[in-house]
Amino acid sequence: MLVYVSREKRIGYDHNKKAGAMNALFRASAIMSNGPFILNLDCDHYIYNSQAMREGMCFMMDRGGDRICYVQFPQRFEGIDPSDRYANRNTVFFDGNMRALDGLQGPVYVGTGCLFRRIALYGFDPPRSKEHSAAFLSFCFGHRKKHAAVANTPEENRALRKRDSDHEDMMNFSLAPKMFGNSNLLIDSIPVAEFQGRPLADHPSVKNGRPPGALTIPRDLLDASTVAEAISVISCWYEDKTEWGQRVGWIYGSVTEDVVTGYRMHNRGWKSVYCVTKRDAFRGTAPINLTDRLHQVLRWATGSVEIFFSRNNAFLASSRMKVLQRIAYLNVGIYPFTSVFLVVYCFLPALSLFSGQFIVQNLNVTFLIYLLIITVTLCILAVLEVKWSGIELEEWWRNEQFWLIGGTSAHLAAVLQGLLKVVAGVEISFTLTSKSAGDDDDDEFADLYLVKWTSLMIPPIVIIMVNLIAIAIGISRTIYSVIPQWSRLLGGVFFSFWVLAHLYPFAKGLMGRRGRTPTIVYVWSGLIAITISLLWVAINPPEGSNQIGNGGSLQFP
Repeated sequence: MLVYVSREKRIGYDHNKKAGAMNALFRASAIMSNGPFILNLDCDHYIYNSQAMREGMCFMMDRGGDRICYVQFPQRFEGIDPSDRYANRNTVFFDGNMRALDGLQGPVYVGTGCLFRRIALYGFDPPRSKEHSAAFLSFCFGHRKKHAAVANTPEENRALRKRDSDHEDMMNFSLAPKMFGNSNLLIDSIPVAEFQGRPLADHPSVKNGRPPGALTIPRDLLDASTVAEAISVISCWYEDKTEWGQRVGWIYGSVTEDVVTGYRMHNRGWKSVYCVTKRDAFRGTAPINLTDRLHQVLRWATGSVEIFFSRNNAFLASSRMKVLQRIAYLNVGIYPFTSVFLVVYCFLPALSLFSGQFIVQNLNVTFLIYLLIITVTLCILAVLEVKWSGIELEEWWRNEQFWLIGGTSAHLAAVLQGLLKVVAGVEISFTLTSKSAGDDDDDEFADLYLVKWTSLMIPPIVIIMVNLIAIAIGISRTIYSVIPQWSRLLGGVFFSFWVLAHLYPFAKGLMGRRGRTPTIVYVWSGLIAITISLLWVAINPPEGSNQIGNGGSLQFP
């Protein structure tokens, strides 16, 4: 069945963007097809492996798989430049972090390439828990006593009637409309979807499973009344005074509704699975130029800041979320705030060169031993993680570079934006303006050279300029000093070059197409750097030089 759904939108109703569209499609599909599993793909992704859905359903229909709420697949991209200048592939996240989360309560939901269990999206707790029995049976099977059964097979009807009779004392007829709205067809479809998504009862250890062959009877054709009901549930007023977007379906109120939706499921005790197929399951497109990439990272970081200042903060998680899983979700909300320390780190080498003092004053043996132990330990951990996940060294280095680029621009802006929104209720946006573009239509990577100015570029540009000027000043001071202290200079210059090496892809992105940057730009940059360094030496000369007032003499040829 192929159905195109376009939900109703009216002035005065908040349509909740992507999350609202997913919930409208969720309700319409429950009435028209009611598949027990739902595949979520973004519009720029497509199926690359036709067997991927089968592999995902195998996890959910296996013994014990009824507690799995979704199966997340890695995102793979096409059309990225060979060097992956802006770390668009995100291999460290998808091949490292997500694999590690698979060993806990499961990976986070990343918005696309995800196969859901329909019943988990209705806000129920996982099976074999007291909360599940009290919540699911109270209104689902209670509501079914008022309406005719809509199961597809006699076996399904018998199973539902048995469970209905076993839990008559917990039935509450008033809860269903408050949660799901007034559509009886929608409410009647919920227990059917739960039954269809159960593991097969093909083994004695499978309790309360689905009999083999229970879903072989073909469906009846849709009639006009069913189609009319499907249209009514996608109207703009249907969600009023219900729990859609609050507990049911995709959660509203955040730019990153995907992370929040997955968090709510894990918080109720569900588990998720990370499925990496031999052949890529899905492929899509990624932003290829610098500005679009920065705005993508800004959107993610803004959603994380919103999560941190909301009740979806992992500090407030329930006891059903495991400790390590809670730490993982805490990292999701906290990582943008590390940008403050990252910016300070990027300016420290320049301040060292400006002042003429090395970052660490006393390099004693104890300090060097501790520093060596910490450095070697971190290097060993990095090597083990890269080796375990199969990430190439170049991909790891690209990720490190863009972490600093995004941390000093998009992450910092997200923190500022989040604080202004929470404290003052002010929302700001970082607009972009197209400045130049690649004019070669035959170039596959022409968009890579597209330069769009945005205020997000200001902090990294300032960091680059300050470090370049600091290097020039440090070299000038050392050369003109009576007793040059090359060790201090080399220490400061090394750390400044380390910062500049991370920002190299950013600087390259500002240049646009290779060879198109005017020579005058380099000339003026050099002249400005030399002028500022000479002025600094004239204003703050090195100690021991031109000491006329202290008994020295100034001789002219």
